[in-house]
Amino acid sequence: MKKTELVNMNAAALAYMGDAVYEQAVRERILEMGIRRADRLQRTAARWYVSATAQAQVCEEIFGDLDEKEQAMVKRWRNYRPRSLPKNTDPMTYKWATAFEAYIGYLYLGGEKEKLDEVLRRAFGIIEEKMPAAGR
Repeated sequence: MKKTELVNMNAAALAYMGDAVYEQAVRERILEMGIRRADRLQRTAARWYVSATAQAQVCEEIFGDLDEKEQAMVKRWRNYRPRSLPKNTDPMTYKWATAFEAYIGYLYLGGEKEKLDEVLRRAFGIIEEKMPAAGR
């Protein structure tokens, strides 16, 4: 897609795509870690990688390393007002998580594979640093 289309796309649409891209990357990562039991695969993904809390922490941590244009986009996506909020997380955490997914969607749809891979590596590093050895 063209950059102008992506910049003007709303956060929900970008996050929709980013969620799918991130989920696939997480599944690949967990399999690479040698986890094979279905219950442990799902538990590891949900607890450590795909929770709103984990995604929000990653987004907040990488935010300072983004260029001005990317920071402005992430701020806009973070300030997006969803129609409803989940019951199990606070609104600000959810907004940061949505911004992270939107950023992943933006990079994917924009064909920025190298940047996307770099962001995913960084995200996994941030998450796995907090993960106990038993969770790996």
